[in-house]
Amino acid sequence: MSLYRDQGVVLRTVRLGEADRIVTLVTRDNGKVRAVAKGIRRTTSKFGGRLEPTSHVAVQCWRGRELHIVTQAEVIDSFRCVRADLGRMGKAYTVLEVVDQLSQEGHANPRLYEMAVGALRVLDEGDPPLLVPAFALKVLASEGAAPELDVCVACGEDAELVAFDPVEGGALCRSCRRGRPLGAGSLALLRAILRGGLRAALAEPASPVTDDVAMLVGEAIEAHLDRRLRSLHGTAVR
Repeated sequence: MSLYRDQGVVLRTVRLGEADRIVTLVTRDNGKVRAVAKGIRRTTSKFGGRLEPTSHVAVQCWRGRELHIVTQAEVIDSFRCVRADLGRMGKAYTVLEVVDQLSQEGHANPRLYEMAVGALRVLDEGDPPLLVPAFALKVLASEGAAPELDVCVACGEDAELVAFDPVEGGALCRSCRRGRPLGAGSLALLRAILRGGLRAALAEPASPVTDDVAMLVGEAIEAHLDRRLRSLHGTAVR
């Protein structure tokens, strides 16, 4: 085993025995890490509440064959405002679940780590309706799987786009339409998020258009992951 230091976001925890927990983090330099936090469930634990889902921490760990061991943890961002708001916490769980599904043990993905930290920091400062859709769209783009929004994904024609099919991979014209209807406002917001208009998109107030974008992007990220996101359907990550 070897000792190392890293920074990470706690994705989830699982009880282990009477006093320990297995903590899963996405880290900057080591990818996904599963580590035992010994004695964390005792009231006298040196970790306190530092290793809870959403916590952004600096950790020191012993590297094991399967499970690492956390020896130190210091909070970088606690995201108190997120934790105090059930609505924001639900959005944070979706961010964590997407990251959990895309990150791999032992394979660093600094961009994904930075995107997760950035999304949680924005969420701690406010509650933008499009935070989760914007995060998911940016993740799809970083994975090389951004939806086609300029031409019909089925026929390639530069025609009016009126539908969206996440399985097909983007927007569709009238002749090829299937999936869900796609309004002009929703299409404009999707394009803005992917083309440098993220700040303006995050300032959008809640509306039927933002609800529509959230639904379309939710289906797109689930199609990419090939699984339902529990946090999008009322079952939070633990």
